Amino acid sequence: MKPFNFMEEAFIEAKKSKSDIPVGCIIELNGEIIARAHNEKELNNDPTAHAEILAIKIASNKLNSWRLLGCNLYVTLEPCPMCAWAILNSRINAVYFSSYDIKYGAIGSKINLSDISNHKIKVYGGIMEDFGDKLLDDYFKNLRK
Repeated sequence: MKPFNFMEEAFIEAKKSKSDIPVGCIIELNGEIIARAHNEKELNNDPTAHAEILAIKIASNKLNSWRLLGCNLYVTLEPCPMCAWAILNSRINAVYFSSYDIKYGAIGSKINLSDISNHKIKVYGGIMEDFGDKLLDDYFKNLRK
């Protein structure tokens, strides 16, 4: 699979979010998806249940290690500070994201937590950005109704 295909899988996951902000996350290793998750904050009454955190936990359990060396993470929205720090601490190789988060984005838009971390990651933003922006816009329009 190519980055575009993994991002498509992340969008499939995002659409499962239901009452939560539609964010989906995929973690791949050597071309194989090893974890997938979507936001479940509302569903589980858990402020840490972001797609990235849940996917990191699944991948760590699957690999039996907190070090996700060689793994790449695909997410439909730029990670927030909590998720960015978890990504950096898990030693993920690269992050691919769709929509930029100009209010809370923590890997380049608002702040870049990589600047204060010993672990540096590759970051690729704006993948399928129009699709990601529309998904988020539609969610918030429906929420306001």
